[in-house]
Amino acid sequence: MSNIEADPAEVVCADAPAPRGTVTVLTPRDVPLGGPRAMRVRRTLPQRQRSLIGAWCFADHYGPEDVAVTGGMDVAPHPHTGLQTASWLFTGEIEHRDSFGAHALVRPGELNLMTGGHGIAHSEVSTPDTATLHGVQLWIALPGEHRDTARDFRHYAPPLVTLPGAALRVFLGSLAGDTSPVPVFTPLLGAEITLDPGARVALDLDPGFEHGVLQDIGGLTVEGTTLGTGELACLAPGAARVELVNGGAGPARALLLGGAPFDEEIVMWWNFVGRSHEEIAAFREAWQAGSDQFGRVEGYRGRVSRLPAPELPHIRIKPRHNPR
Repeated sequence: MSNIEADPAEVVCADAPAPRGTVTVLTPRDVPLGGPRAMRVRRTLPQRQRSLIGAWCFADHYGPEDVAVTGGMDVAPHPHTGLQTASWLFTGEIEHRDSFGAHALVRPGELNLMTGGHGIAHSEVSTPDTATLHGVQLWIALPGEHRDTARDFRHYAPPLVTLPGAALRVFLGSLAGDTSPVPVFTPLLGAEITLDPGARVALDLDPGFEHGVLQDIGGLTVEGTTLGTGELACLAPGAARVELVNGGAGPARALLLGGAPFDEEIVMWWNFVGRSHEEIAAFREAWQAGSDQFGRVEGYRGRVSRLPAPELPHIRIKPRHNPR
């Protein structure tokens, strides 16, 4: 999904661990994407309290959205640099096209991972049979040595792993004895976890990772802290396990995200990840000029051929850092 805010902020991000021995809860802000019938998303990352979990640098949670009301998703070709996009659906179906040449469908329980290092463009359109859209869009920052890597696209349907009281799908990294074959540029974990009503589940974690639990549905409690829809529980650094409890009458579902601490400072603006204001400005200029840096998306039949970039701020926005 593109970040199609009309006035996106420039954010300088550097990871700041949560205080040891606590769970820090990030509450999302509501962001409209597009015009009057726009979908609305709950944006949890980045925030002032925390910008990254490992290399995970952006998290939008959306839905369930009635397509008849919102008009669904129709995002024209738009650019990305310095990142990977991870698309994960709970309900609905989205058609993906990109300048790598990939044409694929995003379906529930299946990962679409697009790499846009030096530059890539893609479009996203909900399919005609989709009545409800419900999912998560995640971005992964590429480390400096790989941030100009070539375009790529991977699709993976992880198997369902069953545990007493829960089931999970590991789409990146390793958890509960299952490992995703999808390659990544920094050590990462991404998994969907669904708990039965009343279930209590403890999962072993890599203590060298940072971890967060992004709530979707149900009455989920993480290490004794109850979450609301779209909230993200950041675990204390060095956590070797996490206890999840479903106190509701129905199933509870969440994403478990993790990764090795990302020690590099990044600048995010619109759909670009870079290292400086000047670099972001150059990305914008290249996209506006139709540069080959981003390639062409073939087969998109939407109302406009491509999304124009918003105007850059007239003055340099002061860097925003996590507290340390």
